[in-house]
Amino acid sequence: MTLKDKTAVVGVGSTPYYLRGRSVPETELSLACTAILAALEDAGLTVNDLDGFAIYSNSCDPATVGAVLGVPEIRFAATLTSGGGGAAGSLGLAAAAITSGQADVVVSLMTLQQATKRLGGSEVGGRLQYVAAAASASPYGGGGPDPAMAFTANSGLASPGHSFAVLTQRHMHLYGTKREHFAEVAITERNNALRRPTALRKDPLTLDDYFNARMINDPFCLFDYTMESDGAVAVITTSAERARDLRQPPVYILASAHGGMGRWGPGLFNYFQMPDGYFASSGHRPVAKRLYKMAGVTPDDVDVALLYDHFSSMVLMQLEDYGFCGIGESGPFVAEGSIRWPSGRIPVNTHGGNLSEAYIIGMTHVREAVEQLRGTAVNQVEGAQIALTTGGPAGLPVSGTLLRRA
Repeated sequence: MTLKDKTAVVGVGSTPYYLRGRSVPETELSLACTAILAALEDAGLTVNDLDGFAIYSNSCDPATVGAVLGVPEIRFAATLTSGGGGAAGSLGLAAAAITSGQADVVVSLMTLQQATKRLGGSEVGGRLQYVAAAASASPYGGGGPDPAMAFTANSGLASPGHSFAVLTQRHMHLYGTKREHFAEVAITERNNALRRPTALRKDPLTLDDYFNARMINDPFCLFDYTMESDGAVAVITTSAERARDLRQPPVYILASAHGGMGRWGPGLFNYFQMPDGYFASSGHRPVAKRLYKMAGVTPDDVDVALLYDHFSSMVLMQLEDYGFCGIGESGPFVAEGSIRWPSGRIPVNTHGGNLSEAYIIGMTHVREAVEQLRGTAVNQVEGAQIALTTGGPAGLPVSGTLLRRA
């Protein structure tokens, strides 16, 4: 059985996006409920129609959200493992639930608040930091870090930025990739954000600005890093048949895949050995292969790409893994202006992405993909028929979804 064209995204809703910690007195729960109600309204549906949750990165507790909203019955509730790697894959999870008859109307959601919380007498910032602090206690008693984390922490590799910096240095060593290529990604996305009312970063970014910015983890400077933001985005999926009678033109789920090579997760963060050439990648190659096969399309058929961009270099590596250029060729590819809107061969992150619009752990990319295929995007790609949206690079799963215009 294939998921191709059996389901469609019919509603998208969001809260405003906030700078880190600025969403108070809202809570993660109130942000989630606001986004879901807006997505249902966009689709022409109500809470009485909602019966499924397909989430990722522990974005909410379906029981709590369902009770607060007054959902009559939750027939399906599941989450993908890992973090932002499941962003695009949550649509595939929703499609699988609907196609198998386990639910009729499913929401995928990310709600994020970076306001300070208190844990064990000390303050930590935001949900992700809160979870990380809670997880730092050893399951073997006596406190201290997890054994796998201790292996890398001893070398000062204690955050995702450290791990992705090492991976990026390997790509630079193997293929001659330069910081100018990362700057092209950051500047392109900032230029896209300047025109988007929802974007948090509206200050122009120049090459001089990029190279004068403080270095955080070599080769990453400030502008290679995602922002930390507050807000929520919800997406409603239903069957293709039901979608035809709803308020918005349906955006069909052409294909969705998630997972990755078995050693990718430990290899990314703990440096387990991987096949030659695979470490210096985004980890998406197996997912991309399955995605294109399910959809029956090639990279040449994709009109706009919404690529997860927690670090600028990972946009380059996804361009390679999804076949928009050869392995090791993404630096020269972006230097030619290939990802710019509106003139590039494959416009990328036309909303500004995590780097410049807002960081809602990948769900803003799904929102932009839907707007592009509805023809309502701020930076509209003329004649866009097929959009790619991705989740990760991260620990497993990483994910990709291809959407098509009705």
